[in-house]
Amino acid sequence: MRNRSHHTDLCIIGGGMTGMCAAIAAARHGVKVVLMQDRPVLGGNASSEIRMNIGGAHGKNNRESGLLEEIELENLYRNNTPNFSIWDSVLYEKVRFEENITLLLNCSCLGAEMEGTTIKSVKGWQLTTETWHNIEANYFADCSGDGILAPLTGAEYRIGREAANEFNESIEPDIADEKTMGLSCLFQIRETDKPQPFIPPTWAHTFTSDDDLPHRPHDKRTNFWWIELGGDRDSIHDTEEIRDELLKVVFGVWDHMKNQGDHGVENWVIDWIGFLPGKRESRRYIGDHILTQNDIEAEGKFDDLVAYGGWSMDDHFPEGFYYKGGHPTIYHRAPSPYGIPYRSLYSRNIDNLFFAGRNLSATHAALSSTRVMGTCSMLGQAIGTAAAIAVKENLTPRGIYQTRIPQLQQMLMDDDSYLPWHQRTLSPLTLKAILQASNGEAEALRNGYDRSIGDEDNGWTGRVGDWITYSFDHPQHIGELRFVFDSNLNRIIRNMPNSYPLNNNKWHVPSTMLKDFKVEFQDSNGDWTELLTVTNNYQRLRKLNVDIHTKALRLTPIRTWGSDHVHIFSWDINE
Repeated sequence: MRNRSHHTDLCIIGGGMTGMCAAIAAARHGVKVVLMQDRPVLGGNASSEIRMNIGGAHGKNNRESGLLEEIELENLYRNNTPNFSIWDSVLYEKVRFEENITLLLNCSCLGAEMEGTTIKSVKGWQLTTETWHNIEANYFADCSGDGILAPLTGAEYRIGREAANEFNESIEPDIADEKTMGLSCLFQIRETDKPQPFIPPTWAHTFTSDDDLPHRPHDKRTNFWWIELGGDRDSIHDTEEIRDELLKVVFGVWDHMKNQGDHGVENWVIDWIGFLPGKRESRRYIGDHILTQNDIEAEGKFDDLVAYGGWSMDDHFPEGFYYKGGHPTIYHRAPSPYGIPYRSLYSRNIDNLFFAGRNLSATHAALSSTRVMGTCSMLGQAIGTAAAIAVKENLTPRGIYQTRIPQLQQMLMDDDSYLPWHQRTLSPLTLKAILQASNGEAEALRNGYDRSIGDEDNGWTGRVGDWITYSFDHPQHIGELRFVFDSNLNRIIRNMPNSYPLNNNKWHVPSTMLKDFKVEFQDSNGDWTELLTVTNNYQRLRKLNVDIHTKALRLTPIRTWGSDHVHIFSWDINE
């Protein structure tokens, strides 16, 4: 056995989409991070081990941007087939090769040392190396889903459903209980060019008729989310037994589709079955604010809004697959978008503990909407950015709420994490420049909104070869160029598919993205000289460091990924 000690600014437990975004956000703002993940791959419910596709806010132009969009665009560029091993590698490289992050995979958090109401250190066991890792940090963030630091530190938490009268929530039952939404083992299928038999294991359940699967759509397009159990048991401690029953259902459902009637899958085969259940709900921390159904229905216009949701309040019945009363979930309406406050992302009673993901401070009713991974990724980016402020300013998580919320919001928006009803502050240099375009109106490039909102386009539209200029009365020092391009936030494709039909060619960089462009500067003779040329761009947000004194800059689009027009949301210039 070995022992290793780490001293860091921020220790994050959990390497799902939430923990990844938290770690990357903090690291890019200069924070030293240790990320502890108990699995061999990153991504949590989105990883190859579970394979739930990433859901988020409904509605036009409401797709999440920021770090999640960066990751998904990387995957669309590299993973056209698409293949879950490539997806895993995209997630791995985003963390493993990010400066300032120490990644501990296959490492389970098993202990914590406290000094009063402050976490001093945590201990993790790394199975692959037979090593104990002891991490001392100034701040900790629990993105583990199950909220493992709660029982280890004494942080206050809830589990189960509140009584309806506690927060006046119509979704909740009359009497509080410890029931949750359940766990799912998913499976995926692949189309071939000839008929394929299937022989089920002897221990699989048998479903001879469609009447045995009422209200459970089972065709080649679904992701079989309704193969769900365990909400009426202990969703943490009974996981192994729940998994065993889920596998019997999984094999039974596929046997039914292949061998019990015509379900259009004669040429299809099982491509993968998940042996690690994906969880929807377990512990929820208690923060300075508990997000409720009523908060969501009122659109969550909090002063400390740092992320948004927009999934319906999708409340699965605890019995899951064995619920006989009808459809296995109720989709209660939720506005899209609605805001989520920072006060729901740090502990009420532990001084240096952030948290994000499905363990945020929320009621069961609110969690039924916020739990999807698009929303959780934004929560992760929010706490990672908040932790960077805390480290630099020596503030507690609560201290950030008391003194630094406007700063946090502006940092998030500058990193392309959209905040509804908020306008990004532009640099004085951008605002004082003279803005001109060879074609079309370009003023929206500096209006502080980096996407279309409602009927407002908030961008400049032109064609390849058109140009945009910023000019000044006298030379200015330019240190950074910031661009936000159009990645088609209304595209249907998320991170990975649910099934694999033949000739599937939907995974590619959005055609609206600007692929090649050049920036020129005006030299002392008034001539245009190339400053930089970017080729093969596939990212929505680009920040480019430069070092130039000039009276004018000119941007010229050269090529898109397929669109016949060029669409750009923002161009900022910073000293």
